[in-house]
Amino acid sequence: MTATPATVIQIAESVVAEINAGEFSKTNLSAQRLYVPNFDLEDMKELRVTVVPREVEYLPLDRASNKYHATIDVAVQKKFSKGDAKEIDPLVFFVEELADYFRLKRLNSFVAARCVKVENSVLYSSEHWTQFNQFTSLLTLTFELAK
Repeated sequence: MTATPATVIQIAESVVAEINAGEFSKTNLSAQRLYVPNFDLEDMKELRVTVVPREVEYLPLDRASNKYHATIDVAVQKKFSKGDAKEIDPLVFFVEELADYFRLKRLNSFVAARCVKVENSVLYSSEHWTQFNQFTSLLTLTFELAK
């Protein structure tokens, strides 16, 4: 008998499914869920979307249940050649599309969870930019449900 995955994993898998099925400016996406995204630089020539379950918070809701917050990071990464606006602007737009898509959204395959907060605190990593010629943006989604 297969055990039911942890709630945070079910939410992360639902995020992966929605990104892969969504209609965004970047097509043929293959988002994947990982615990530690660790890729060779050669692998970064193609757009990578990685979903990482990051944090869980339990807050009291009432005597019998908790408000459950699951924080999920979505990393968007791609190696660039020049790093000019023509190359990077579409990536920034794609990250914004993802943010807009998930804002206040209930997940199709896990409807109990609703996205209550979207952050893009790392619009692009200057460290990855200078060291690897790589665009890396981090979108943080917080989902809430009663549990």
